[in-house]
Formats: sequence, C-alpha cells, structure tokens
Amino acid sequence: MRVLPRTLIRSTALMPLLLAGPAMAELDEVRFGVPPWPGVTVKSEVAAQLMEAMGYETRQNDLAVSVILEGLSRDDLEVYLGGWYPVQVDMVEPLVEAGQVEKLVSNIRGANSGLVVPRYVFEAGVTSVADLDAHRERFDGEIQGIEAGTGINTAILEAIDADLAGLGDWDLRESSTAAMLAQAERKMADGEWVTFVGWEPHWMNVSFDLAYLEDADDAGIAEIESTVWTVVPASLADEDPQLHRFLSQYVVEIEDQNAWVHAYSYEERPADEVAGEWIGENLDTVAGWLEGVEARDGTSAIEAVRAAYR
Repeated sequence: MRVLPRTLIRSTALMPLLLAGPAMAELDEVRFGVPPWPGVTVKSEVAAQLMEAMGYETRQNDLAVSVILEGLSRDDLEVYLGGWYPVQVDMVEPLVEAGQVEKLVSNIRGANSGLVVPRYVFEAGVTSVADLDAHRERFDGEIQGIEAGTGINTAILEAIDADLAGLGDWDLRESSTAAMLAQAERKMADGEWVTFVGWEPHWMNVSFDLAYLEDADDAGIAEIESTVWTVVPASLADEDPQLHRFLSQYVVEIEDQNAWVHAYSYEERPADEVAGEWIGENLDTVAGWLEGVEARDGTSAIEAVRAAYR
C-alpha cells in the first residue's frame, strides 16, 4: 500500500481565506475547512487522499466553524465535512436559504449521543434513564459529565432541577472529556456501575463495550440523534461536476469513523497514516463512493485510486 505524497497546508488563523481570480470550470485545488475534531480530521484526510489520487491538489485549513462557513459562502473553501445537526442549524440554514452553500449529503447517519452505561449494567436491567434512580446507590447518585456549559450538561442539570425520571437528588460531576472517560474506565475495570455522557462517532465506542440508554420524561439526555452534513459552495456542482458527484456519494459508516477516531485520537497515529492504510484495505467501499466519477484526466476515478494504492 502506498500513501500518496501530500501538499498539506494548515492554517490556524481565524480569518477569511482570500483567493484572487475567478474559479476555473474544473478545480485544480480543493480546499477543506477542518475544525479541531478528530472525526472530521480523519474523514477529511480520507477524502483528500482520494482526491489526490484523482489528480487534484488539496489543502486542509484548520479553522473555527464560523470561519469555515464564511469561507464556503465566499467560494474560498470547497469542502466542509462537519455540518453537525441540530447543533449548527442556526449557522448553516441561513446560508442554504440565501443560496450561498449546499447541504450536499448526510455523510454520517445515525450519530447518537446521551447517557451511556457499560454493557454489563445494561444487561442487568438498566436500559433507560427511567431505570437509573432505582439503582441510585450502585451509581453513587452521580452522572459523569463533560465540560461545564455544554449542551448535554445543561440538559442533565435541567433534568435534575425538574426531578425528571427521579433524578432530583442526583449530582452531575462535570469535568473534561478526558477526565470523564478516565474515571469511567477505572470504574468499568473494577466492574462498578457508572453512567456518563457518550456519543458516536468516538473512540470510546471501540475501546469500551457500551450501551446507549433510552430517554425518559422527555428529558433530552439520551437518544439524541444527530446528522453530519457535507457542506459545499452552491457553485460547486457547476465548477466541478465530478468532484460534486464524489462528495455526494461520500457517506461513511459510523463503525468506520469510530475506528478512524480510535486509531487517530486514542492510539495517536498520524491522520494520513490512518487514512492511507484504511483506503488500501477497503477499496470495495471506496468503489461505491467513486461510482460513475471520473478523475481529472477523464479516466475512471476508482481505477486511479486502485493504481495508487496497490
């Protein structure tokens, strides 16, 4: 397996990206907007390596979401693979309605977040938020949370204040994501009962045997379904129909992204290594993404990729 040489330019300046001159009918360079999220980092890297095999130059820019969306609306970026809904609805939808960007495809389907428990706790009968309070002592009356001020923590605190599902006398232990997972891992290693905030895609779903709880009393602290959109400039379909087609077919199974994040974030392997290895071992999946797509020289895109990753 060969990992392609990359021209990778990353920028951390939170400012619009300016490109002089009009866009070509077919793009030479594809510019990604990449927020500091492991899942989007590797997903962008996989797409970039495939594009490079197709004959494109790529550039990945590390930017805040607001700057990425501004860049897309100005045709200063071509690809954003992290349009997380419903969180970013108020940021993205006005640009869609104004005809500046296109929500091209849901590239991750079935993303889930909310309270989780170890599989052994789930199998012992705790399958819903409604089941927690009956076993309060086993959980020490605590929910392990992430950083203070996050949406899920706010929802948990509101559920406690309203005594939803009997949680009125429970406590939320707020901490960093890393600290929460370390605490949960220690408890699971000892076979203790613990409930904490989980989400996928994330490496926790690979490292730990977890079960996602059902919600109760409309608390909004479990069964929170999300969709992740590919967002591109509204002009992309005309500028480069082949690239547009590839991106419209680039839909990642959540199990694959969980594995990517585990390798990149938990095992601390370089994103280009994780992406290149995965592509070489999963060319059948790649063939589906590239069905009917031509490389920049007019040849079959999948054949170009196969030649690069022999």
